[in-house]
Parts: sequence; structure tokens; C-alpha cells
Amino acid sequence: MANPIQGAAARPVFRSLNPEIPTPAKGDGPSFGDLFKQAMNEASGLQEESQRMIAAFVRGEPVELHQVMAAAQEASISVDLLVEIRNKLTEAYRSVMNMQ
Repeated sequence: MANPIQGAAARPVFRSLNPEIPTPAKGDGPSFGDLFKQAMNEASGLQEESQRMIAAFVRGEPVELHQVMAAAQEASISVDLLVEIRNKLTEAYRSVMNMQ
């Protein structure tokens, strides 16, 4: 069986938010909504990967404990990041709505 998270530590949590990717000119790239949707899909994928690794570990398959813990932590961090982005968006919306 292949290692399910081989090379996971080398990739950013959200590939769509990678600072190494050049920023497109205005109007050329995806919208913020598209980026946020992609980040949500990636977070969901990380959670599913984490659950698969946990299940494989429990079944006794050759998965190292540190890999399981790293996958679970990566999924947790990605969800925490999305929650913080949502909180900041909500705060910004309320600030704009309270302007006179």
C-alpha cells in the first residue's frame, strides 16, 4: 500500500492561497468567492484524508502514528483558518453596514 500522505508536509495548507503563485491582474483571476469555495473544498478534502488515515491506523494497516497525527492537525488548522476568515468577513460586513 502506498503512503497516503507522502509529501504532505511540503505543501501549503491551501494551495489556492499559496503566496508563491503570482497574483493575476485585476479582472483576470478568480473571484474571492471562487477562491473561498476552493479553500473550503480543500479543507473538506483534508478532513476526509485525515479520517481515512485514522481508519487505516485503527484497522492496523501500515500507517505511522506521526502521519496520522500530522494529517489530523493539518485538517484542524485548515478548518480553523476558514473559521477565522469567516469571522473577519462578518466583522467587515457589520462595520460597513454600521457606517452612516
